[in-house]
Amino acid sequence: MKYGTKILTAFFFLSIPCAIAASPKNPDQCFVCHEGMGDKPSSLYKSDVHKLNGISCSGCHGGDASKEDQDDAMKKSIGFIGVPHGDEISTLCGSCHADSVKMRQYNSKLPTHQMNLLAASVHGKNAIKGGQHIVQCTTCHNSHGIVSVKNPKSPVHPLRVTQTCTQCHANAAYMRLYNPSLPVDQLDKYRTSVHGLRNAQGDAKAAVCSSCHSGHDIQPAGSAKSHVNAANIPETCAKCHASADYMKEYKIPTDQYEKFTKSVHGVALLQKHDLSAPACNDCHGNHGAVPPGVESISKVCGSCHALNADLFSASPHKKAFDENKFPECETCHGNHGIMTATVTMLGVDSTAVCSKCHTEQKSVKGYRVAQEMRLLIDSLTNDQKRALGIVEEAEQKGMEIGEAKFKLRDAHQARLESRTMVHSFNKEKFDEVIAKGLNVTSFVALEAQRAVEEYFFRRWGLGIATLIITILAVSLYAYIRRLENK
Repeated sequence: MKYGTKILTAFFFLSIPCAIAASPKNPDQCFVCHEGMGDKPSSLYKSDVHKLNGISCSGCHGGDASKEDQDDAMKKSIGFIGVPHGDEISTLCGSCHADSVKMRQYNSKLPTHQMNLLAASVHGKNAIKGGQHIVQCTTCHNSHGIVSVKNPKSPVHPLRVTQTCTQCHANAAYMRLYNPSLPVDQLDKYRTSVHGLRNAQGDAKAAVCSSCHSGHDIQPAGSAKSHVNAANIPETCAKCHASADYMKEYKIPTDQYEKFTKSVHGVALLQKHDLSAPACNDCHGNHGAVPPGVESISKVCGSCHALNADLFSASPHKKAFDENKFPECETCHGNHGIMTATVTMLGVDSTAVCSKCHTEQKSVKGYRVAQEMRLLIDSLTNDQKRALGIVEEAEQKGMEIGEAKFKLRDAHQARLESRTMVHSFNKEKFDEVIAKGLNVTSFVALEAQRAVEEYFFRRWGLGIATLIITILAVSLYAYIRRLENK
């Protein structure tokens, strides 16, 4: 049965005249009786937000709360439905909470589209039992002891919602029934995160499950509508981390999102829609989110840039960075605002990263190595352009130069390798890579030049041959004319 049909059913039940709210003239006899028995539901219902708003037990269970006689109060003919089960629970909740008119009667400012969101969420799918959905309203909000989400006693209050979620999500046997691939240690990881540590200390502003996954409209992470989909994560994190007012007491920057959107990673993810590009959680983690420490930054970056990380770890800079407690990749490339690495980062001019530490007076050896590396890579770039220019000239003249042009790709590859080999800060290894590229450009330039020279040789040869043939033809013609005249 669809949610809409069930809501209409609930309207029918709740519209029965017998199901009236409690008042001084019409006390809630259901509550009076159950309170006298001292049962748990009545004990919880004392502080329930519905009772505080004058809603009697019959508001959900049906019947006539004004009748003192149990049999009269619980007649099915007057709408008594007893304890609702399965989707009947959420249908009954939605009969009020999805009705803006009813909610206004109680001066409620709560949104009235939660039922629609829940029905379309991952929790709105059918349970393995069939005939009902995985989660009902009472699964998270409780049944008789429902209080405002702002009340610390609420199961969905920020300081308690993690325990509520993990009643299911930390149960391996239960989760295996629905999604065996989902980890069940999220709470343990969360407690190691900055968010989890602050939450455990009583900070209700720190992110909890619903902060990232949302409340009623939770979608699978792979869904484009999910708040934790790779393409949506930066914006999800920015809801808090880009708000100067919200983050004021934590004294951390709030420009990370702005920087990220302009970075090489942000452009790839948000503009080019490359879902393999890193988002916030790829570097900071998901449930165990923490800022990478100085020692771990290279490990985080190295999970994608493995070769660069290996070269750096074996370089002389590794020891220097460790001694000075410099974050490895971040020192040169930055963190949230990482730009595309270009050759301008290498060298000793004012725009080069190397010049921050190496000068002609300080760390002279590194200064000279950086200077020589930049000169070599510039030489390779210029030689590659020159060789390509000669190749294009030969092609324009109609000469077959395809093999040499294809060979030029090796020079381009060598240039790319040299940019990676920079991270080794080993001049000898760098020279080897550059030498391969220079040898290729020299060979290609020579082959292309020979093709151009052959073109001119052919042109001159053709011209001379044409001239000789013309002279012979004219001579032959003159000779024939003389013979005819005789």
